Amino acid sequence: MHTRTYPRHGRCHGRSSYGRTSHRFGGGHRARRGDTRAALLALLAERPMHGYEMIKELDERTAGAWVPSAGSVYPTLQLLEDEGLIEGEESEGRRRFSLSDAGRKENEARSGDAPWEEVTAGYDPELLRLRRSAHQLLAALRQAAEAAGSAERKQIRELLDETRRKVYGVLAESE
Repeated sequence: MHTRTYPRHGRCHGRSSYGRTSHRFGGGHRARRGDTRAALLALLAERPMHGYEMIKELDERTAGAWVPSAGSVYPTLQLLEDEGLIEGEESEGRRRFSLSDAGRKENEARSGDAPWEEVTAGYDPELLRLRRSAHQLLAALRQAAEAAGSAERKQIRELLDETRRKVYGVLAESE
C-alpha cells in the first residue's frame, strides 16, 4: 500500500500534513488545543458526567473548535482519579465521574477563563458556528454515502451543487 505524503509547511490545501482532512475553516489558523485536565475538572464542577458526555460538552462549548479525543480524555480521567481529584462510579453501564473535595479545591484555585473559552479566544463567533455547521454537514454526507441509494445520492449531489453556487453568490454580492 502506498502512503501519500503532504508537505509539512506552506498552505495545506485542505489536507493536514498527515493526509487527513484538515479541520480548518477561514482565518488560516487552527484552534489551540485546550488544557484537558483543567477542562474536565471545570466540567465536573458543574455536574457529574461520563467521559463521552464531557467530549460532547467541549465540542458544543467551542462550536467544534476543540473536540478532545477519547485517547486524551479517558487517560486524563484515570490520572485525575488516581490523584484523588475525581471519583468514578458505575451507573447504567457507564462510569460517571464527580469531583472529590480535593478536585473542587484544585478547580477553584485555577484562575482565568474557562479552558474552553481560552481555546476560542479571538475567534469570530460566526466563524465557529460556520465550522460547526460544516462539520455537521460532512457527517450527514458520510452517512448518506453509506445509506442512500443511487437516486438519493443524485438528489443530494444536486443539492450540494446548488448550495455551492449560492455560497459563491453570497461572496460575489459582498465584493
